[in-house]
Amino acid sequence: MDAPASSPTTSTAAVGAAVEAAAAAASGWARSRPADRARALTAVAGALEAERERLVAAADRETRLGTARLHSELTRTTFQLGLFATEASTGALYDVRIDRADPDWPTGPRPELRRYRTALGPVLVFAAGNFPFAFSVAGGDTASAWAAGCPVVVKAHPGHPELSRLTAGIVRRVLAGAGVPEGVFALIEGERAGVEALRHPALRAAAFTGSERGGLALARIAADRPEPIPFYGELGSVNPVVVTEAAARARTREIAEGCAASLTQGAGQFCTNPGLLFLPAEDHGLLAALTAAVGAVPAAPMLGDRFAAGYLDGARQLAALPGARRLVWPAEGAPEPAPRLLALDLAAFTAAGRAATAECFGPLGLVVTYGNRAELTVVLRKLPGQLTGSLHAEAAEAEAEAAEAVEAGADGELAALAEVLGDRSGRVLFNQWPTGVSVTHAMQHGGPFPAATVPATTSVGTAAAERFLRPVAYQALPEALLPEPLREANPWGVPRRVR
Repeated sequence: MDAPASSPTTSTAAVGAAVEAAAAAASGWARSRPADRARALTAVAGALEAERERLVAAADRETRLGTARLHSELTRTTFQLGLFATEASTGALYDVRIDRADPDWPTGPRPELRRYRTALGPVLVFAAGNFPFAFSVAGGDTASAWAAGCPVVVKAHPGHPELSRLTAGIVRRVLAGAGVPEGVFALIEGERAGVEALRHPALRAAAFTGSERGGLALARIAADRPEPIPFYGELGSVNPVVVTEAAARARTREIAEGCAASLTQGAGQFCTNPGLLFLPAEDHGLLAALTAAVGAVPAAPMLGDRFAAGYLDGARQLAALPGARRLVWPAEGAPEPAPRLLALDLAAFTAAGRAATAECFGPLGLVVTYGNRAELTVVLRKLPGQLTGSLHAEAAEAEAEAAEAVEAGADGELAALAEVLGDRSGRVLFNQWPTGVSVTHAMQHGGPFPAATVPATTSVGTAAAERFLRPVAYQALPEALLPEPLREANPWGVPRRVR
């Protein structure tokens, strides 16, 4: 259920105090030894694990996501805290580069230069509603900012206030026990409080996971400040999936069932939900199989009444597009929002423009039928930025086309499809489904605008910490004045590139 209207809002004075405490702690936390920072993250992970049953029970009461899903998400959360602890302990985040003085440098005598990345400063994290652990109070944004050496102020999501306070209490207790300055973490609540924190002059960056509308409104505030700051927004997408005729013919049932499972997982409340499926007009029964598979999935509760209302409104708008056919459409008044499936041909999809690519947050899929790959490629190039793009084709088909392309001296149609999916999304999948974002080193969770406000960054994986670092170069400074990672003795033992 949604948070009650009486949910408290952090006072203006308390918001200011939280950001100012973060600013006061920023220098010391940025200069803390990597091993000390890693120990703090590890301790938080251990404390959350110790409180697993209480945390999952609170999350289930507020989100209705079910204990199995929530246990899995909490495991992901503690794992990513540990992964960022390891990343912090190695010192690789500093990206230290040392150029010795060189009087014979080709462009003229080169001075001694020592460059590294240091923490930006206080970071504001807007917690997400659909991941009450992994993208919330102690989630990936918080963990990656801590690993980078930034204090964090978290703006709680109104959909799980009890869980947010419970998690925050655990975090505060653990950090205090580890000797971490109090300003390294704070929790604030309420929409007004979040905006006030975003406007505070001491803030240096913000991270957000949520809707395009909400994210862009906050991004404008961050950009309009007297001193603009980076706003790292992950705003969702429809995650196009392309199926070739050969794949439709060879794996009809497998693709139908896989798509239906991914589309309706967690009531479709994932930013990587495959909401846009391009099928060949000659689909060899795939559309019928997909319709049956989606129609067989029962309705499931959504995160709250606001989410359900938004899903139903978005579904009605898509169903009203000229040429739209309702393949799966439950009767009005069903007790829970049920899965839905719509279809358009490629011409109608193109004519609808951005209205056909709007994210409908929930278990709704839009099927677009195409006649040939060349015309599909043209349409794909005009899609707005996406988090993911998927291609389902047969391996033999790809190999044969690659051989033909070499002989012809030009890329084949499959290669063109893969290329355009890479151009329009941050992660490209082959014969897999996009729900499920692995927390690892090579993961990219972001994409061209509007999937993300800063396309060059990721909000998942160890590269996420790079959002909260900035480079500084020191030229010919005495050893005693250099930051420790740049000193000749390398007291922290961080990896360095020396030339």
